[in-house]
Amino acid sequence: MSPEPSGNDPTAHLPRRGPSPVSGISPSEIQEAYLKRAIAEIENLNREILECPRCRQTDDLPVLASGSPQAEIMLIKWSASLAERQEGIAFFGRAGTAVLKSVQRLGVDPVTIYGTLAAKCDHDADVAPEALDGAWLSSEIAIILPKMVVLMGERALATINGLDYPMAEPLAADIGVVQKWTPTIEALYVPDIDESLDEQNAKRAFWAAFRALGDWHEAQPPY
Repeated sequence: MSPEPSGNDPTAHLPRRGPSPVSGISPSEIQEAYLKRAIAEIENLNREILECPRCRQTDDLPVLASGSPQAEIMLIKWSASLAERQEGIAFFGRAGTAVLKSVQRLGVDPVTIYGTLAAKCDHDADVAPEALDGAWLSSEIAIILPKMVVLMGERALATINGLDYPMAEPLAADIGVVQKWTPTIEALYVPDIDESLDEQNAKRAFWAAFRALGDWHEAQPPY
């Protein structure tokens, strides 16, 4: 049985990645155990999100994240597009296709990417970031434990800055600049991808900022 969370630390109930204190267990077995735990944690969180009482009242469905539960890079945008709402999956459709092409150009393996939304429910899409309950997003970050969060747009940045996440530092609105968010997680602020796909100059601005992710990825130590 897992220990109960303590205080406001959403990571307290999660296993820590690192050497096993038990001899005779191989690194691959340790990694497999962490993966199974992360999958179970995400499945439990998704069930909680899908039971959102306000969505059930309107027969709407929240939009769930996509990607690996042990991703190194977590993409966060504010809310769902029409295609994402219809499919119920974040980064489905144009945004997902654009991200896929972008990370491939940067030499980043798409398997290392996890994409989610700050406002997972349609009724939250029009609220101010400071009025959004960020508990689900905090839990996602605590489960995934990414090395990098990519914040797409002003409202995604404001949401992250409003989270009561352990040891987090406020992030500046410096587009295309990698910043330290927590002792183990860095952050990159880029334009909103949904607002960048319809105009050529906006696309160029998004790409100019997003390619800093490639420089960051290349600088990571090999494992």
